Amino acid sequence: MRLQKAIAHLGYCSRRKAEELITMGKVKVNGTIVSKLGFVVTNKDIITIDNYEKKENKKVAFLFNKPLGVISSSKDDRNRKTVLDFFKNEPYRLYPAGRLDINTSGLIIITNDGELANLITHPSSHLNKTYLAKIDRSLQEDDIIKLEKGIMLEDGLTSPAKIEVLKKDNLNNYVKITIHEGRNRQVRRMFNALNYNVLSLMRESIGFLKLDNLKIGAYRALNKEEIEKLKAICLAKKEKNVIPDYKKKHI
Repeated sequence: MRLQKAIAHLGYCSRRKAEELITMGKVKVNGTIVSKLGFVVTNKDIITIDNYEKKENKKVAFLFNKPLGVISSSKDDRNRKTVLDFFKNEPYRLYPAGRLDINTSGLIIITNDGELANLITHPSSHLNKTYLAKIDRSLQEDDIIKLEKGIMLEDGLTSPAKIEVLKKDNLNNYVKITIHEGRNRQVRRMFNALNYNVLSLMRESIGFLKLDNLKIGAYRALNKEEIEKLKAICLAKKEKNVIPDYKKKHI
C-alpha cells in the first residue's frame, strides 16, 4: 500500500493532507524520514507522523467527559462538533462506545477496541450507568416506586431503575438514577412518562468507572487493568442474562 493511502486508512487525515505531510518531511517509516510520494509500506512497517506513532492494531480506550452540544458520533452531516473533535492528536481510528444525546453531558468511552465497544453496548451485558438528573419538581414517593419497578414506554417496559434523591425541594430537585439499558433518551423519557421535565442530565459513571475530577471536555486513557476488568464484568453478566424473545424487538 502506498504511504499516503496507509496514513489516510489509519484515520489520521485525508490522503491529500497525507501527501502534504510526506513532502514536508514530517513522516517517518521505521524511523527514517520518507519524502517520496508513492513509497510502499506493509502492515509490518511503523509509521510516525510528527512523532506520533501510527499503530492501527494497538487497542486503546479513553474516558471522556462530553460537554453539552457535542454529538456522540464519528462525524456529523450537519457539521456539528463531535466527540472525535477532541481526539485529533491521538494516533488511532477511534469511535464512541455507545451514545449520549446532544443535550446530555458526562462520561462516554471512546475506543478503537471493537470487542470492548460491543460488550459495553450489548443489552445482555447489563452494565450499570448512573446519571445525575435535575428535574423541574420534587420527585414523589409513588413515582420513585414506579421508576424502581419499570416504566412503560412506547418501546416497551424498562428494567427497574435504582433511585437516590439528593435534593428535594421546590428549587433544586436532583436525582441519581442508575439503569443498565441503553435506549434512546431513556432517562428523559422515563421522567417525562411521569410528567417530570428533565432540566439537565449528566452521566457520572459507567460500571466502576467514574468521572471523578475529570474536567468537561477532557479525557484520560484507561489502563490495561481497567479495560480487562470492564470486559470481565460485561462477559460475566452477559453469560447470566438471556434476552427473552418478546423483549428483543424493543432493543
